[in-house]
Amino acid sequence: MQALLAILADGRFHSGELLGSALGLSRSAVWKRLQALQAETGLVVDKVRGKGYRLQRPLSLLDEELITAALPELDVCVHQTVTSTNSLAQEYAAANTARKPVLVLAEKQTQGRGRRGRSWVSPYAGNIYASLVYPLASGLQQAKGVSLVMALAVLRTLQSRGLAALSLKWPNDVLCGNKKISGILLELLGDPSDACQLIIGLGINVNMREEQQAIEQPWTSLAAELGVMLDRSALVVDLAKHLIAHLKRLEGEGFSQLRDEWMGFSAWQGQDVQLSSGDTVIAGRLSGVDEDGSLLLEIDGHQQRFSGGELSLRLAHDS
Repeated sequence: MQALLAILADGRFHSGELLGSALGLSRSAVWKRLQALQAETGLVVDKVRGKGYRLQRPLSLLDEELITAALPELDVCVHQTVTSTNSLAQEYAAANTARKPVLVLAEKQTQGRGRRGRSWVSPYAGNIYASLVYPLASGLQQAKGVSLVMALAVLRTLQSRGLAALSLKWPNDVLCGNKKISGILLELLGDPSDACQLIIGLGINVNMREEQQAIEQPWTSLAAELGVMLDRSALVVDLAKHLIAHLKRLEGEGFSQLRDEWMGFSAWQGQDVQLSSGDTVIAGRLSGVDEDGSLLLEIDGHQQRFSGGELSLRLAHDS
């Protein structure tokens, strides 16, 4: 299937005869392979008499060889279809005896996960679905504020592609013009007070168009904002380099040294917001974050701090 996809990825028409010749298949076998491709990936293949076959939209496929060569400090694993990269990353983490960072990538997720049990829409070759397995020799204590710092790393990556109007929504969403463009899911394997492994799951909307997916909350993508299809492999390389650089800064300096940089992009600063956890909703005015990454809200004239993986922040008038 990969050889067939590589030919069709340009979005142009290719005759059944030429496809068969390139793949060493009969024309009927090519048609069967195309049907299987559509069933497995969800991609749409157009068939026009006299022209041949083409994908409804061109694709930017992940190039494992290019990514691996550009990131020698990481073990890179590229998969076609997975349940979720975080689930697979847990398996890699359990077997990671060398304790070298592992980058797990997929073209498609069937059960992509976001925070608070939400699903993450993951069309084939549309976006970046990645999980970084990162060893922490001294436990989670050395990585306070890691979710905020990872969001900052994603923002810097998107800035390098010319994206503007970016902001950070506590604790780990990246917004573009108040629309979500990226989210992060953190999980831990091992003893948080001792040597353990952090699993950083990242979803970035890259080439997904608005007419392709129905998502409940406002969202956008790099392609929608910039008007061009992006090279996902090159973007993965830049992303991984930003992630590792920011993780090393966090380990060496602590979040207190990165706080001001994060605050420079803080979404909804000084605005009325609501913080929810299950059925509990807390109203206040956003003051920012403290030196360990906890959220600060002004409530009835007093500043209070909040932290925890199940908290969700939104503007008061969007509730």
